[in-house]
Amino acid sequence: MYACPPGVNNAIPAEYRKVAETLFPPQGFSPGQGPAISAAEDFAEIVGIGADYKRILTTKSDKTIHQLLRHFQNNLDLLIQKTWVEKADEIRKEKLLDRLPGFIAGIEAGDYHRALKDFGGILEELAYLFFGAQSHKDDFTEYTFRIDLQMGLFWWYGGQIGCLDKASDNECLRAVLLIGLCYLTNF
Repeated sequence: MYACPPGVNNAIPAEYRKVAETLFPPQGFSPGQGPAISAAEDFAEIVGIGADYKRILTTKSDKTIHQLLRHFQNNLDLLIQKTWVEKADEIRKEKLLDRLPGFIAGIEAGDYHRALKDFGGILEELAYLFFGAQSHKDDFTEYTFRIDLQMGLFWWYGGQIGCLDKASDNECLRAVLLIGLCYLTNF
């Protein structure tokens, strides 16, 4: 079994817990397994990106994916550049901006294992830029739930994606990555 990080599943409101735990079960996944595409679709719906997500997930058009990735990078560039941080953290912003092209190249090449690993690091740094040292505390996800339920679900998702590192199904990894791409593109 590949277990997801011990959770804050109790912080997830009851009406969303079943959907969230279908995407990332508390007991984890068996080797080579990952969540079903339908679980990713249901989760995308509760974080508020359902229609965009389904459109992107079902497209076979490279142009549509390229356009999503371009919008994703543009939006993340803006979010990162407009985030106020202490002078000492300016270097973190630059390093994060420098990571985006490699992440996008991994997705375009269909290397979802690498992209998943890169995305986990990007989300960790992005959380730090948005929330500072709070992002490294054990109650970070609970904290984000108090701010906004959908945002809390997104950061919970961000904390769980690392458990898919051993999943072998490329379509599963693509589906899970698209949740984050769509969410941050629309953030």
